Amino acid sequence: MQNSKVRSRLKAQLTKFTAQLSEGLSKPLRAFVGQMLLGIQASQDVKLSHIARSLEEEIPLIKTEDRLSRNLKAKALESHLSERLVSLGSRRIEANTVLCLDLSDVRKEYAQKMEYLDQVWDGSEGEVHRGYWLLSVTGAGVEGSEITPLYQKLFSARAKDFVSENAEILEGVDRIRSHTQGRGIWAIDRGGDRKKLLEPLLERGERFVIRSTGQRSVINRQRRKVTVHHLGACCRLRYQARVIKIEDGQEKVVELRFGAEPVRLPGREEKLLLIVVAGFGQEPMLLLTNLRAVRDSPSLWWIVRIYLTRWKIEETFRFVKQSYHLEDLRVVRYQRLKNLVWLVTAAAYFAATFLGQKLKLKILSEKLLIISRRFFGIPPFRFYALADGIRTLLAGSTPSPPVEPSPNLQLELLLGWNP
Repeated sequence: MQNSKVRSRLKAQLTKFTAQLSEGLSKPLRAFVGQMLLGIQASQDVKLSHIARSLEEEIPLIKTEDRLSRNLKAKALESHLSERLVSLGSRRIEANTVLCLDLSDVRKEYAQKMEYLDQVWDGSEGEVHRGYWLLSVTGAGVEGSEITPLYQKLFSARAKDFVSENAEILEGVDRIRSHTQGRGIWAIDRGGDRKKLLEPLLERGERFVIRSTGQRSVINRQRRKVTVHHLGACCRLRYQARVIKIEDGQEKVVELRFGAEPVRLPGREEKLLLIVVAGFGQEPMLLLTNLRAVRDSPSLWWIVRIYLTRWKIEETFRFVKQSYHLEDLRVVRYQRLKNLVWLVTAAAYFAATFLGQKLKLKILSEKLLIISRRFFGIPPFRFYALADGIRTLLAGSTPSPPVEPSPNLQLELLLGWNP
């Protein structure tokens, strides 16, 4: 298959995806979404000047950039894109799909004029710097390498409509659960065991596996109030497992021991489990879950693997940031910043998820990986290679005109996604 044919099929799929994503928007905004998705993919960048240049319009570059900037401020884009992305992605969420929730940041250390620029904590560097918070939710199976970017919202504690970090997280949870209707299991890192998140998750009937800091108080089987850290230190680790981690390109075998204790939250009757896993570091990993499981090795290990799935797709969070240079945002206004992040999320969804949803597109995806000329020995790196391949094919092409979705489009797609 010639590259020109692959390019033609790729543009056709991008046009189809744009039609689904922008359905319900005005005609100018539908055209804008298509141009932005093409520009982001073709330039692998979020700077409007680079996106505008990649469109290669026969008008002065500044005119294209001004038009993109003008449309990017539309407030309707944020609510529409977030709703459509979750709606499209939720079809891929099954009963036990892991919903990996991650709270990270977009670092803007040298920015001066960006609206509502905040002070954020960089956990990897262990320091506070200027930037914005980024709440991401990605779906992934315990088995396999398929991922589904569902939700990615930029926010600032200094914005006028900001309530709290917990409110932002629960807004994302509610947006997703309105479409998944109980499907999926939340996997949340340390800090997710705070009372203002744990109790709302229980009240909503959501299933979860949350890593605890150890400071939370729980009621043990003797009905005594103890800290998770204390109970973890007393837990009998009667089961064993072995995992292989890849560090610096080398496989490393890690021997683990694990066990569990039944617990409850003070003042609540829901039965929870504390699963203790030793072997990943000096301190054991402490997992709180409301999943119902027999306390035997296979059942407990399945729960541990749910949380480890979150580790498996951390590369995906980096993929979205690095492949599209998300931390190189240059727009100044807050609404434009938020809209641009949603458009980048849509671009990542197209590259990592949409192209693989139909069997006939598997060949296309493989061809793109070859075109990218990237060596990838570790599965997550195929996302970077795929993004590079799409850029190679789309660079220098022009967007197709927006199409009106046909009445039976949704039925056709559903049949394709659910063989």
